Amino acid sequence: MKASNCYKLLIIVVIFCLKDHWFICGADPTDGFTRVPLTDENFDLQKPYNIPLSQRYNYSDGIRSFWVYNKDKSFKPDSDTRPRTEVRIKGHDYSSGIWQFEGYAFVPTGTSGVTIVQIHGAAEGATTLQLRIYNGNMRYYRYNLVATDLYDKWFRVNVIHDVGKGKITVFIDGEEKFVVNDQGPGDLYFKCGVYAAPAKSSNFMESRWRDIKLFKK
Repeated sequence: MKASNCYKLLIIVVIFCLKDHWFICGADPTDGFTRVPLTDENFDLQKPYNIPLSQRYNYSDGIRSFWVYNKDKSFKPDSDTRPRTEVRIKGHDYSSGIWQFEGYAFVPTGTSGVTIVQIHGAAEGATTLQLRIYNGNMRYYRYNLVATDLYDKWFRVNVIHDVGKGKITVFIDGEEKFVVNDQGPGDLYFKCGVYAAPAKSSNFMESRWRDIKLFKK
């Protein structure tokens, strides 16, 4: 009788262990987060100031296409920043809490030396995070390698910023790829699109985005 009870207990323990293991493996970066509703008013578009938006941006069938040339002007006449066509998530700036950006990105072959996702704002400098594409690979600014072989396919991007802990976590296709300390407090917000890097940018830069979402805790 005791042996039978021990056998039953062992089966229960194994089931719970397998259940827990499945839950861990099946965990999603957005688990535990609350989705923040976004409307068209939350998508603030920035593009070279002297060119019509339609010549650097298209929104069709749920896909936002951003492109820019290396010799384009900045987004306003008095700015000395590099060329960009980006969307800034407006109306949800943050300085505390845990926030998450999610979107599906597509970068065509040839696009290089360009930021496709960033967190703007920092204690020093302009940004807390830039994820750049160089020759099909994603890097943290021009330094740490985050992910490889990203050309010509859709990939899911999740960026979690825990302001209280000063930590940023990057997921690609649901897999944790990179963790880094942030750049200190600031007026923070997410951006995506194409923003030419300070150097080694291709002549033409493009990224496409769909299913852009925002979450928080």
